[in-house]
Amino acid sequence: MAKCPIETGRPIPGGMGKRRSKISDYGTQLREKQRLRRTYGMREGQFHLFFERAAKMRGVTGENLFQLLEMRLDNLVFRLGFASSRKAARQFVRHGHINVNGQRATIPSMILKQGDVIQVRESANSRATADLFVETAEARGIVPWLTLDRKQYKGEVQHVPTREEIGSPINEQLIVELYSK
Repeated sequence: MAKCPIETGRPIPGGMGKRRSKISDYGTQLREKQRLRRTYGMREGQFHLFFERAAKMRGVTGENLFQLLEMRLDNLVFRLGFASSRKAARQFVRHGHINVNGQRATIPSMILKQGDVIQVRESANSRATADLFVETAEARGIVPWLTLDRKQYKGEVQHVPTREEIGSPINEQLIVELYSK
């Protein structure tokens, strides 16, 4: 004999016995979009602009969106292991600790291309901060589309990642469906 209220048909404790309704298609699409947006630490307006840019590109819109998001400077700094999280990488870039192709870069949303070189500036403070996280990133593994020279605190973009290389559990098709309404 089951004692669980759900199995016996009795009302669920708390909330006056109401059951949760099934999430609608719109709800699942919205939840998926919010997950992706929060993963990359973006606001709604900026995320929408990225989606529009991805829609104008040739190819599959969902894959283009992921490629644009992965090629952002703050994300690449995180992937190379110079920061512990995307949020920390964003702040690291914003505070001027990163050079891109020899030039100081302070815009985290900057989109890089194949062949671009990311390097931690030569100041002791910048290098000490990056040192804290490089070892944990190497243990986690550097993604195949980036190369890391740990001695010179330098990384290079080998190529734009494919959807299979990104490997995110997010279903981008739901996001495309949401924005195409």
